[in-house]
Amino acid sequence: MRYLAVVVALLAVVLGVTGFVYSEADDSPGLQFLSALLVIGAVAIGVRVARRTR
Repeated sequence: MRYLAVVVALLAVVLGVTGFVYSEADDSPGLQFLSALLVIGAVAIGVRVARRTR
């Protein structure tokens, strides 16, 4: 179960970074905001999972 949360968090980070890069080319501030929120949320989940396993 822990590995699934880590994999989902990593996929969310990759998706968020990809969206952020794409939004730079398209000049879309809304997509940049949503991508940043996705990355921040994924990092928060990753930290939560890491702290819970200690």
